[in-house]
Amino acid sequence: MATTPRLASLLLLLALCAAAAGALRLPPDASFPGAQAERLIRALNLLPGARSGRGLGAGAEDVAPGQLLERRVTLPGLPEGVGDLGHHAGYYRLPNTHDARMFYFFFESRGKKEDPVVIWLTGGPGCSSELAVFYENGPFTIANNMSLVWNKFGWDKISNIIFVDQPTGTGFSYSSDDRDTRHDEAGVSNDLYDFLQVFFKKHPEFVKNDFFITGESYAGHYIPAFASRVHQGNKKNEGTHINLKGFAIGNGLTDPAIQYKAYTDYALDMNLIQKADYDRINKFIPPCEFAIKLCGTDGKASCMAAYMVCNSIFNSIMKLVGTKNYYDVRKECEGKLCYDFSNLEKFFGDKAVRQAIGVGDIEFVSCSTSVYQAMLTDWMRNLEVGIPALLEDGINVLIYAGEYDLICNWLGNSRWVHSMEWSGQKDFAKTAESSFLVDDAQAGVLEEPRGTQFPQGSQCWPHGSDGPAEGRP
Repeated sequence: MATTPRLASLLLLLALCAAAAGALRLPPDASFPGAQAERLIRALNLLPGARSGRGLGAGAEDVAPGQLLERRVTLPGLPEGVGDLGHHAGYYRLPNTHDARMFYFFFESRGKKEDPVVIWLTGGPGCSSELAVFYENGPFTIANNMSLVWNKFGWDKISNIIFVDQPTGTGFSYSSDDRDTRHDEAGVSNDLYDFLQVFFKKHPEFVKNDFFITGESYAGHYIPAFASRVHQGNKKNEGTHINLKGFAIGNGLTDPAIQYKAYTDYALDMNLIQKADYDRINKFIPPCEFAIKLCGTDGKASCMAAYMVCNSIFNSIMKLVGTKNYYDVRKECEGKLCYDFSNLEKFFGDKAVRQAIGVGDIEFVSCSTSVYQAMLTDWMRNLEVGIPALLEDGINVLIYAGEYDLICNWLGNSRWVHSMEWSGQKDFAKTAESSFLVDDAQAGVLEEPRGTQFPQGSQCWPHGSDGPAEGRP
């Protein structure tokens, strides 16, 4: 049989992958995945994958498809005498699936009921939003004695905030059927849209509040797709109208073709690599660009190949920087995820906590390898393409990134924002940077069109790592 041009291109990419994997793989215990053949095979469903079901939560098995089971929660570890805080935890039984259930927390505002409703999506892909609840922008942090301490910068001070474990298989979300595994943004955004419809029926008092979608890292993929799904649902009068006002992406991966090319420039500017390293690693950029282009036309297998080819750029840098924390290059990595989340694992191992939030014996997975692998065919796709239509329809956009984050660095984010084609592109390009202050000290730089508060097309680059991890609302 003759070899087609597309097949020949794919075989070439796979050959490049094999070379990259052999020479540039991170150490086996490194937390960022290297280009490994087994993962390619698993992602192409050529080996049996791990089942996504992990048992049944208390009562979650009784939820009918399309229904929500929610309880008011007072978490163990709070000081005695704390009353009803308006905190909720629940499961949503996803319709149009075989057995998928989505876990979430909902924290009513410490301020006013009229405060905006915000949904937070942690990236990964496959990392639990409970990481944000207890380590970033949620109401509490966990002390070493397992008591809960109020987070004075928690976003619940100014919003009614939802934290969702998604896609299925993340955190406490689960299914007993592998067919419920999500591989693309269409599946992810439809699940989230269905959840919101039922959530607002459960909480009609919040339907008219302003609604914002927020998140970090791989949520740079989730958020544009999800925002587009909500906006289109509103325009088509599907179900409950969701009062979408805007979205914010922190240290996100949105346009890989642009952002991967920024790795070496950022690393050189930050003195993480030398000029000779820069020149050598940049030789991977043309194959990466070709692979991403092929991914955009050929789909699954070529997208996996693009992931492996392009990550040879990042892996090469990490081989040189060693144990530095790629979320904050001023620090060294602690643990598998570069931060110590052991208190969270202990907290969710407490039977009283599990009973309070209704998860039964479900295994908590802080970051799921299975979900990560399942989404690799989505990784190299460009999600910037859906943002201009949202901007034109008046949806506000905020892109922010900390200056010390390597993996989704500010430079790559700035470049895709400035290259995005929309009616305000030229005016935005003329916008001068301005300093913004926190507690009377410069906290970063901001670019925004004049005369707006949550501006269309704004971007800011805070000092430090990502904003929520720095503990600022």
